[in-house]
Amino acid sequence: MAQTPLQPARGTRDLIGEEFRRHQRVVDTARRVATLYGFEEWATPVFEDTRVFARGLGDTSDVVMKEMYTFPDRGGESLTLRPEMTAGVCRALVSNGLTQSGLPRKVFYAGPMFRYERPQKGRYRQFHQIGIEVLGAAEPLADAEVIACGWHIQQELGIAEGTVLEINTLGDAESRAAYRAALVAYFAAHRDRLSEDSRLRLERNPLRILDSKDPGDRALVAEAPTIHAYLTAPAAAFHAGVKRYLERFGVPFRDNPRIVRGLDYYNHTAFEFVTDRLGAQGTVMAGGRYDGLVEEMGGPPTPSVGWAAGVERLALLLEEAGLTPPAPRPVAVVPVGEAAEGPALDLLQALRRAGVVAEIAYRGNLKRRLERANRQHARAAVILGEEEIARGVAQLRDLDSGTQETVAIGEIPRRLA
Repeated sequence: MAQTPLQPARGTRDLIGEEFRRHQRVVDTARRVATLYGFEEWATPVFEDTRVFARGLGDTSDVVMKEMYTFPDRGGESLTLRPEMTAGVCRALVSNGLTQSGLPRKVFYAGPMFRYERPQKGRYRQFHQIGIEVLGAAEPLADAEVIACGWHIQQELGIAEGTVLEINTLGDAESRAAYRAALVAYFAAHRDRLSEDSRLRLERNPLRILDSKDPGDRALVAEAPTIHAYLTAPAAAFHAGVKRYLERFGVPFRDNPRIVRGLDYYNHTAFEFVTDRLGAQGTVMAGGRYDGLVEEMGGPPTPSVGWAAGVERLALLLEEAGLTPPAPRPVAVVPVGEAAEGPALDLLQALRRAGVVAEIAYRGNLKRRLERANRQHARAAVILGEEEIARGVAQLRDLDSGTQETVAIGEIPRRLA
């Protein structure tokens, strides 16, 4: 009896063909542009001690409360598949002893993340992110530069016209303390209308209410006070500096006072690149300043700023814009007769060393090999028969035009490179 074909686990998917090429274009472009801005790539483990994310995301966050894949290992430790990577990068800075010298560190990363949430378009339980972090820089220029890098990546991908940068400030500690008191007073007056989760947050972290996805909470949040009335003069000056640098970098933006980050280690800049081209899931890149996170990981106070972006969502924007990268078109090497196989293999490798994508069919006569070349959308076929080999030549056929010419075998790699 035939086995039932197995399918990917719910909320995951395979990346094949066009989907993989879009995914790869996003990551390769981001890596290249980040390098131009002086970022070096780091790779951290796919799973971490659960405390890394409990500290990094906050134990009242939806991610920690509802979405993390957490499990005990055989030694009794609690491990978690990473739901994001900023906390892991900060942990790596501390655990590798990099907080004492060489700051700031400019870090780029790319890789899979994991969250248990309802799958939908552009959102999966295994998903992929790119991101950058500047660790150890307190100046507003760092905030503007990481945003400019994200904008540059979108420009290089060809999708920047479909996104808008929205920016806000979370102020300094004094600003946040005053704002927190105002939020507590406001939400306490509407406690009976808050969701159960937000009533808990009201006691522990009221800024988290501003992140709530509950419709009733969202209605209250729309009328809640914003932080701008509570900013100290230094906090207002920092925010003005970030916007001044963004203008200098040529990055367009608009103010959105509703962008917040709920944990106390976040401060000053918060921003999102949003789009109306992906339905309800409008945020494609988001970040901000988090001057207290390295300290949460056991390190010294280390001002930092960065962003993360969903590869799947950026890839959807590529698809929507008709920017799917084409598959490479190979050159088909076609031996005719058993004696031609050896020289054909020599030519195959010579083409590859010259940087030419080259294929050879494992079996079949001339007709079948050429049919396979057409199915592969090959751009050319090199046909080697015993008679041609004896003369040191081959037939080079352009598979688009159908034209064919006799070319010296040694010249073929140069002609096709």
